[in-house]
Amino acid sequence: MQEFFRELAETYPQMNFVFFYDPVQWQRVVDGFWMTVRLAVICIVFSVIIGVIGAFIQTSRIWALRLISQGYIQFFRNTPPMVQLLFFYFALGPYTPSYSPDGWLEVPIISNVGWAVISLSFFAGAFNVEIFRAGLESVPDSTSEAAEALGFNKLQIYSYITLPLAFRASLPALNANLINLAKTTTQAMVIAVPELFYQLVQIMSDFTTAQYPSMILMFVIYVGLVGLLASGMRVWERAMKIPGYGG
Repeated sequence: MQEFFRELAETYPQMNFVFFYDPVQWQRVVDGFWMTVRLAVICIVFSVIIGVIGAFIQTSRIWALRLISQGYIQFFRNTPPMVQLLFFYFALGPYTPSYSPDGWLEVPIISNVGWAVISLSFFAGAFNVEIFRAGLESVPDSTSEAAEALGFNKLQIYSYITLPLAFRASLPALNANLINLAKTTTQAMVIAVPELFYQLVQIMSDFTTAQYPSMILMFVIYVGLVGLLASGMRVWERAMKIPGYGG
């Protein structure tokens, strides 16, 4: 198979699938793929946690907390994720503490990958807050009142009663946002996170004849990843569906 792609590149220079016959370039693709998967999974988990906590704050009787939550939502929903990545990495990054592993080189405690996780998680989390808030509003007030009459406090009502119901009602919108987050991870390349898009761009820079093949490979991989994620989300949605909630 390697010889086939090598001969193809020699015969048709614009079809240079270099990563299929050069082990070094193939390893770059593999490393980029797994970085993309890890980045997407970590950001999805953190964004859901942020959404759950933010939705709880939105129900708080303390106006200052609600104001802070609204400020966070407006900031991250109304600015482009790429601008946020650049802001976190270049504006906040230089002011974060660093350490010196060898006594000479100063290494920041938050790497470019760390800033990508923080930025993308907060970006998607802002949408998740509103998604969960809408889900909470779909839960009848009588449900919370019944739980309160049984002696549940506000946190217990949220954790055991309203959130599970709201979560199910929020799943269609939540799944769409999480799929969008997985696609948005490609923008992490602007701060040199070595995910798939970054690695393939580097290959295209090193091998100008590999531009078209690299774009084909990138398209196929992302279609497969997003399709797999969307299928998993649909299965999850059907498994958690309760009659009367979530359609």
